[in-house]
Amino acid sequence: MNQFAIPGNGFAGRAPSPKKVTISIGEYYASREPAVISTLLGSCVAVCLFDPKSGIGGMNHILLPGRADLNNYNLPARFGINAMELLINAVMALGADRCRLRAKVFGGACVIPGLIEKQAVGQKLASFVLSFLEKEGIGIISRALGGTCVRNVKFHTRTGDAYLKQSHSLKTSRLVLEEQKKFSQIRETVKAPMDVTIF
Repeated sequence: MNQFAIPGNGFAGRAPSPKKVTISIGEYYASREPAVISTLLGSCVAVCLFDPKSGIGGMNHILLPGRADLNNYNLPARFGINAMELLINAVMALGADRCRLRAKVFGGACVIPGLIEKQAVGQKLASFVLSFLEKEGIGIISRALGGTCVRNVKFHTRTGDAYLKQSHSLKTSRLVLEEQKKFSQIRETVKAPMDVTIF
């Protein structure tokens, strides 16, 4: 089990105790007030965005690369492009400056035994997110991607600090089952073709 902190830029000033928020697959959260956002990742990827000057930040939890068909699906934040656009718009609506946004990226593990990592959805999702951030000109301060560990991420929106705990545990099998269930739901729900491959 590995655990370590990934420091941010140390937003100046005394801040009130942060609100604690947990997000799951297909969700995102942004805040102007201090908040610690938590999520548990297997093959999914979470992007933490923050503006170090304003102290505004947020996190998403992405299941698949590509874009949701909004006519047929009601959780667009599960899909990469939608999740990134929703998070960027949310932090900007709270007052963050897009030019100052910085990112920390976590997840994309290969948690299914016997699956070649480069063929796994986590690797493709991680590559998608990194490419998206580069095209949008959002600097990536740190990343912890790939591998086979489940990641528990806690992100402090005011400071940009991230706390990461990696482990091989019973949580792995539970998380894999949850992610596979979400994949199955998408197969059944989405009827129209879209720019996304489901593995």
